[in-house]
Amino acid sequence: MVAPEFVRMAAHPLRWQLLTELAGSDYRVRELTERVREPQNLVSYHLRLLRDGGLVTSRRSSFDGRDTYYHLDLDRCGTSLTGTGTALHPALRFEPSPAPSSLGGVSVLFACTGNSSRSPIAEALLRRHGVEVTSGGSHPKPEIHPDAVRVLREEFGIDITGQRPRELSRAGFDFVITLCDKVREVCPEFDCPVIHWSIPEPVTHPEFRNTAHEIDTRVRHLLPVLAAARQKG
Repeated sequence: MVAPEFVRMAAHPLRWQLLTELAGSDYRVRELTERVREPQNLVSYHLRLLRDGGLVTSRRSSFDGRDTYYHLDLDRCGTSLTGTGTALHPALRFEPSPAPSSLGGVSVLFACTGNSSRSPIAEALLRRHGVEVTSGGSHPKPEIHPDAVRVLREEFGIDITGQRPRELSRAGFDFVITLCDKVREVCPEFDCPVIHWSIPEPVTHPEFRNTAHEIDTRVRHLLPVLAAARQKG
């Protein structure tokens, strides 16, 4: 009997390292090379295998098109893990952990360039879980994009009418999450963990809807990380 694909993918020590790194943040190849301390050609080879296996996706940097960001599809990993357990025995079916009931006391900053679309969407979606959260831009635009307001209201029942873009703040956060490649590659240092979500800036209304749902998925996977930080703190 052939082992499930997730086992074959994750069993290799370097691929497991790459999965572990990408579970926390999106990274470029050269950053992964530094983190796992292996040659770039070897890292690129195993990233290609993970991508072909559907566990990892890639996007060109919206700031420097010569770079590519890699992202771990945690939902796909969860599905694969469930399949792996049941392939061994039906009693080993894994169930996802319920969302933490309270995350008070953890503060998060979503950072972007204009603070007009992705970061206010992320702020609104995380705030509904009881997290102390704000967002800001390195070069704030005059107003929140109308489609960001519309998508939050239509898809999630959240109203941010009247909210204005803010300047990027650097003080007093437990986590900083950058959502655009430009601000991630030029933003100042923070005295806390920095996570990157490489998400292209939406332009059309369907793109805003897709972006909001992608951010909501990432927020769902972020909650256990915040809960663990809260317990340690």
